Order: sequence, then C-alpha cells, then structure tokens
Amino acid sequence: MTRRTIIRIDEEKCDGCGECVIACAEGAIEIVDGKARLVSEAYCDGLGACIGECPRGAITAEEREVQAFDRAAAQRHAAAKPAHEMPVERASSDCPSVPVGKLRRESASQEADAAEGPPSELRNWPVQIHLVPPHATYLQGARLLIAADCVPFAFGDFHRRFLRGRALLVGCPKLDDAWFYRTKLAQIFGQNDIESIEVVHM
Repeated sequence: MTRRTIIRIDEEKCDGCGECVIACAEGAIEIVDGKARLVSEAYCDGLGACIGECPRGAITAEEREVQAFDRAAAQRHAAAKPAHEMPVERASSDCPSVPVGKLRRESASQEADAAEGPPSELRNWPVQIHLVPPHATYLQGARLLIAADCVPFAFGDFHRRFLRGRALLVGCPKLDDAWFYRTKLAQIFGQNDIESIEVVHM
C-alpha cells in the first residue's frame, strides 16, 4: 500500500453514462449495475483524465492509502479487453462542432479561392489521436499522415506538401501519453487496411 492520488466515484451522482470509461486509457473503470466503478486501484494512475468527462461531477481525485499503480498490469488489462470495450474507442467525436467523418470542400469561385488563399487539404474529422475512433470509415484503406501537432504551424506549405490525399492524425509526442498513443495506433492499424503511413515531426 502507498499514499497517492486516486479517483473517487460518488455513486449517488453517477448516472452510468460511461463517459469516464471511454476516457480511461488504462480501463480502470467499468459500468457495473448501472454505476461507474473502479475495477482495481492498481489500474488507476491517478491522473484523472476521467474527471473532466463526467457530466455529473461524480468523479474527484483524492489522496489516500491504496495499492500502488501497476502500469504493466494496467496494460495487460486494457489489452485483454475486447476491441469494442477499449476505452480509447468513441462512437463520435468529443468536438461538438463537426461529427466524425470525411470532410468535403464545397466548390467556390476562383475569386473566392484567391481571396482565401490555397484550399485546405483536410479530408477527415476529428484529427486528434485522442478523439479518432479506430473504426472511423475514413481510416479504411487510408494513406495515413501522423503529424506532431506543431508541424502545421511551423511548416507553411503543410497542406500541399504533406496532407493532400491523406487522412490526418495529430498529437504531441513530447507532452502526451506515449503509451496511450501506442495503444490507440495499434487499434487503428489492426482494424483498418492502411495503405501507407507517413510521419512528420519537428
């Protein structure tokens, strides 16, 4: 046992929506009898990715005597879950502005194109690795571009040089959870007949 930060779920507030299950990359939370429950203290890293996803405010973080976080056990647990139960899969995007799917650019006049500059080559949404469902239709048979999220800001010709004709996934290799990316990308590669992969980083 060790004293560390871990989540606490208030069952009175919990309505069993499952958003916390989706947010937990370790698979530490499951819905049992209509309520979110911590499967094992050893699977919870205490970082609280689930907290902001709970619409009822039923999850908080607290410091108490619990089992130490066991990353290897959590990885085995997450890997053993059926694909449809994996926490990184989402049926839709977290971004409310655009649903998951392919983007089609509406035709515009040459004058409007000239005023707006070169056209966007973005073909899919969402683009953040955290939000992309592994089974998204635009990934099937895709020419995949995986880019550090700062590259489009630093490389002015990003759309024409790299993005044209490709499905885009972006993330931060420095600040984000590499293990989460490894798990998510393994799902994407396993569920789709990816034609090619190009990686662009700073």
